[in-house]
Amino acid sequence: MLKGCITAVVTPMFDDGSVDYARLSEFVEWQIKSGVDGLVAVGSTGEAATLTDDEKIRVIKQIITTNAGRVKIIVGSGTASTAATLNFVQQVNQIAGVDYLMCLTPYYVKPTQDGLFQHFSAVAECSKFPVILYNVPGRTAADIHDATILRLAQECKNILGLKDATGDIKRCTYLLAHKPAGFMLFSGDDASSLAFMLAGGNGVISVVSNIRPALFSQMCALALAHQSSQARAINDQLLGLYELLFMEANPIPVKWGLFFEQRLGSAHLRLPLTVLSQKYQESLKNVLIDLK
Repeated sequence: MLKGCITAVVTPMFDDGSVDYARLSEFVEWQIKSGVDGLVAVGSTGEAATLTDDEKIRVIKQIITTNAGRVKIIVGSGTASTAATLNFVQQVNQIAGVDYLMCLTPYYVKPTQDGLFQHFSAVAECSKFPVILYNVPGRTAADIHDATILRLAQECKNILGLKDATGDIKRCTYLLAHKPAGFMLFSGDDASSLAFMLAGGNGVISVVSNIRPALFSQMCALALAHQSSQARAINDQLLGLYELLFMEANPIPVKWGLFFEQRLGSAHLRLPLTVLSQKYQESLKNVLIDLK
């Protein structure tokens, strides 16, 4: 079963906005050697919204090649259109080395709960790989209600998990009490991830682990081993990052931090995202220096 620290990988870019595939391989290698349990390719943190489908496929293949089977690979997917989502899923189906498909809630269109059920049912039927639902209402303006999540988990055998980015531990505990056996729950909110795992969640799909993979992985391992005091001690060290890496829209701060620490050759993001505002840079720099 998938568990632990899963990094939602950034997509390195040159200053002209093209993808830096060499840096991507170096970055993936560093993540794996730092002890992460899995990698998400072309998720929100990977700027999937501004990548073409051809670029996404190449990024996925580059990550898989570098990984060489060492950790689990989860591929991000999902648009506002079911048809467009299924078209991309069919392309992902042709790639060897994928372990899971993670599908975002349709954004902007504000579907009903029945619409969400039908959308994810279609994805589950289309996908060659097990599906993880991705609920992030703060970005999509659409929330998969708990009843719909449980219905999908019970009726769609290919839907095996949820990334819950709501930060609502009450929802986590409810789903843990009612989910089918084997259905996995992952936090998508770094700040509440420790509480999520101590409540019984399987792990975290993380932004913070992009920049402190060894430390965050250790915290996850301790939490899942029920060594709560040791996990809390590491979590306390990371509190500053939880705040500063979201002071502007993800992945703006984390890409700047990785550039500052020379893990990326550029802090560039594709418009409409822009480089971290100068007024925040000193604060992030100081926290990163303290966490060396």
